[in-house]
Amino acid sequence: MIDADLVPALAELPEDPVGLCRAAQGLVMLPHLAPAFDIPDDRQAERSIRPTSAVMRRLLELDRAPFDQARAPDRWVIGTCRQFALLSCALLRHHSISARARCGFAGYFVPGKYLDHWVTEYQDETGRWVRVDSEILGFDLVDHPEDLLSGEFLTGGEAWRFLSESEADPMDFGVDGAPHAWGVAEVRSNAIRDLAAMNKVEMLPWDEWGRMRLSYEGNTGLEFDALIDDVAAACASDDPSFLERTYAAEDLSVPPDLLLGEEELTQERENRADQP
Repeated sequence: MIDADLVPALAELPEDPVGLCRAAQGLVMLPHLAPAFDIPDDRQAERSIRPTSAVMRRLLELDRAPFDQARAPDRWVIGTCRQFALLSCALLRHHSISARARCGFAGYFVPGKYLDHWVTEYQDETGRWVRVDSEILGFDLVDHPEDLLSGEFLTGGEAWRFLSESEADPMDFGVDGAPHAWGVAEVRSNAIRDLAAMNKVEMLPWDEWGRMRLSYEGNTGLEFDALIDDVAAACASDDPSFLERTYAAEDLSVPPDLLLGEEELTQERENRADQP
């Protein structure tokens, strides 16, 4: 539920799902585009804002106009694909439309490659989960970004199963501009990030916890891969209890410290230091 003080900014938004996702698109600027609009470098920190409510408050600090009104690009929040997905989810949920963010890989940015990416899913009137990429609405990277076809975007779990069931090269999956973040370890990590998102704990794309770092270093074995099998099965099941049980497992749930903002984390550390 959106905090009461933010509701007035949403009052005149459209009510249809794609219209709401387009509204979210007009609120976020990708980090690499910011210099072209003379946006100061210190605003790059906006992409690390975790709570959707905090993203909205930052938007209102930049421009007090409601979110249905077009704003100058320098008054958009700096964010990654995650912010497009989360804002879309928030607007959809505000209109009582079931929605969730999904973490995985998009196959439409670079031919033959699947790049780390986040999209939004919403449930239509028939109960079908529709995948929409708010970031690319209006672009021609795919025919219908408002209703992605099967295989155009793979969640982390779907990518894991795809690699397990085919001869695809794991090195085709990774993070654009990050040479170290390619291969099976990135697939494992995005499967875990997607599981967290399915439990409404939407982490930053670069967050690591559990055995993710060990996985990147090549220091996990078959037991960890079996755990990722469970993650993929849970995320494909659409069963809330299965998702909750799996997320509660060791190495999969997000540590509380990682959920704290920088100010809260500093205060938590100070509190611990004061304890005998």
